[in-house]
Amino acid sequence: MTTYFFGDTGVLAGRTLRHVTRSMDTIITTVITPIAMMLMFVYVFGGAIDTGPGSYVNYMLPGILLITIASGIAYTALRLFTDMKSGIFERFQSMPIARSGVLWAHVLTSLVANLISLVIVVGVALLMGFRSGAGVPAWLAVAGILLLFTLALTWIAVIAGLSAKSAEGGGAFSYPLIFLPFLSSAFVPTETMPDPVRWFAENQPVTSIVNTIRDLFAQQPVGDDIWTALAWCVGILVVAYGFAMVAYRRKIV
Repeated sequence: MTTYFFGDTGVLAGRTLRHVTRSMDTIITTVITPIAMMLMFVYVFGGAIDTGPGSYVNYMLPGILLITIASGIAYTALRLFTDMKSGIFERFQSMPIARSGVLWAHVLTSLVANLISLVIVVGVALLMGFRSGAGVPAWLAVAGILLLFTLALTWIAVIAGLSAKSAEGGGAFSYPLIFLPFLSSAFVPTETMPDPVRWFAENQPVTSIVNTIRDLFAQQPVGDDIWTALAWCVGILVVAYGFAMVAYRRKIV
């Protein structure tokens, strides 16, 4: 049974990946917003924001990476919604394949597409002056956190794609996720915020993830932030996966 699951998921993931590679405009659209934000904050607002020593692009890049992921998962919901409306799910259900393989194919496609987007954004950041002396273990740790964060948000996208009544509704859920880094330590230190906003910023998932990635890039001790970040990511992943599977079972009954 396990062999069938991995084989079926691989075939279905190949199908959705071909759709992505044949329409690279989705990748381009995903990276335009975070790159535009990065350019604006660094070259327009960066000189007026005091984040201590070091380049502002180094400070803000972790938050931009999370915005990139939040932008990318909207297309996961859209692709899933399109498949649902086209009747392809019903066709797959009539075939001897693992039922959950259809969802996992979209999830794996999301991971690959977001990885491509993240690489492009980091490449632009390097052109803008981003530098890190972090070694391979630190970069792998950053990649692992971003992968876990992408996986968690992707399962939220699956819920949206299964539940949406329109294509626009399928992608609209990502807007609050894109906005969330602005209420965190992504762009300015939380110490500069009013007390209620600061409390929220310091106790929401983005801040701990941003702080962890920033410390890894800067070769600084990550402290307890990494455990808070991992707890948030795993918690969101478990809850979102559970609700996604419930929504999927209701759709295919």
